[in-house]
Amino acid sequence: MIIAQAANLEGGFAVSLLLILASSALTDNILLTRFLGMCPFLSISKQLKSALGMGLAVVFVTTCTCVLNYWLYRYVLKPLEPYGVPAESLKLILFIIVIAAFVQLMEMLIERISTTLYYGLGIFLPLITVNCAILGTSLFMVNNVTARGFGTAEVLIYAFGSGFGWFIAMLLLAGIRHRLRKAPISPALEGPGITLIIAGIMALAFIIFQGMIKT
Repeated sequence: MIIAQAANLEGGFAVSLLLILASSALTDNILLTRFLGMCPFLSISKQLKSALGMGLAVVFVTTCTCVLNYWLYRYVLKPLEPYGVPAESLKLILFIIVIAAFVQLMEMLIERISTTLYYGLGIFLPLITVNCAILGTSLFMVNNVTARGFGTAEVLIYAFGSGFGWFIAMLLLAGIRHRLRKAPISPALEGPGITLIIAGIMALAFIIFQGMIKT
């Protein structure tokens, strides 16, 4: 009976993690429902290869920095609050420092692995440091830790799901823009015009399911 109860607990925990993943990636997409990280989303999605590279970089940085920020927030800042350390005020500065360090690591890795991708991403690669989607994920993580009692496993899945959701949106837009090159489009809508319309339609498609699955 004890084994059965343990199996039920593990099954329930696995389902909970799956719901967190589905919610953060789809129904609560950080880009298309919260509209964070729109600048690289609209600019880098011109080329599929660049979109793929940027998306993978965002997934990696979001996952790693969110988990590290969680550990620093829970095990460093919060325990120091009784001694007068303003954890809620310092978390923003700390999160940005952690994100900047990881972006520097990613920049060096991409430059060594693929110079074509490195120059293709251009200025938007170092700008991941101030990508509001990555910083927003860490800040929303703090809210989930406080309100829903997220632990390390939940934070890891939530961070990966948020980054993966951004990655999905980026690839979808890049694929659509690639197909539109041969489509008859009115000159008045070419470029940013049709891109913003497509992004709006994509956002509607994601927002319509918002609230169906909650983390």
